[in-house]
Amino acid sequence: MQALQDKASEWSGVPTSDAFAVDDSNLFHKLGLQSFVNLSTNFYNRVYDDEEEWFRSIFANSKKEDAIQNQYEFLAQRMGGPPLYSQRRGHPALIARHGPFAVTREAAERWLHHMEQAMNSTREIDEESRIKIMNFLRHTAYFLVAGVGELKNQNQEMHPCRHGAGAHHPCKNF
Repeated sequence: MQALQDKASEWSGVPTSDAFAVDDSNLFHKLGLQSFVNLSTNFYNRVYDDEEEWFRSIFANSKKEDAIQNQYEFLAQRMGGPPLYSQRRGHPALIARHGPFAVTREAAERWLHHMEQAMNSTREIDEESRIKIMNFLRHTAYFLVAGVGELKNQNQEMHPCRHGAGAHHPCKNF
């Protein structure tokens, strides 16, 4: 896990201490649930209207309303609010939940672009909070790039072997 955090810091340009500055204050208490609902709505309106088909396709199997709810519940919980996301969906398990998607550096940057635009248009989020949240999200986006990449590499090493009928072993391709 630490190696992924280190990669996330290197790739995002956000030191871990800045990424987790959100833990030093309760942004949920400061901003309220509606701020996270508004932010998530602004964000996903941009995502689902993105002009790049490759990017929109990442979200094609999700209903926008569900994506909005998942995000605002996760953000509210992560920023010091009640465990809304965990109560409804279980542990966030970000890497596992994002594993099926094309979480690349290009996708992370596009995602962050839309988030920054949404953050700037969500007036109730003050500048100090905006910086803390964006540092967290930038770091987290690259944590996912590193983690999903590692997960996919591990899965590529797993394939059926001829050691037994239907057995799966971590065989190497020679």
